[in-house]
Amino acid sequence: MKFIYPAVFHPMADGTWTASFPDLEGCTAAGRDLEDAVFEAHDAAEQWLILELEELTEDTGLPCVTDIADIPLSPGDVVRNICVTVRLYEGWDE
Repeated sequence: MKFIYPAVFHPMADGTWTASFPDLEGCTAAGRDLEDAVFEAHDAAEQWLILELEELTEDTGLPCVTDIADIPLSPGDVVRNICVTVRLYEGWDE
């Protein structure tokens, strides 16, 4: 399955970047530069989604995707859509 969620990247004073996902509660990442932060955000989102899919029930679902235009940004913030492909394996929902 393919999932695409926006991530907000925040530049830090020391030149590093942090990332957060408005739709993936508690999912964050950091990197030494923007490229590294994007890589780490992809990994964080993948792990977050795998865990959510494993715990999915009939009463729960994955979060809706926020439109990028609706995400509040601070000066210097960068938004990137992060695409994660999760291969579902036999028995993943048991």
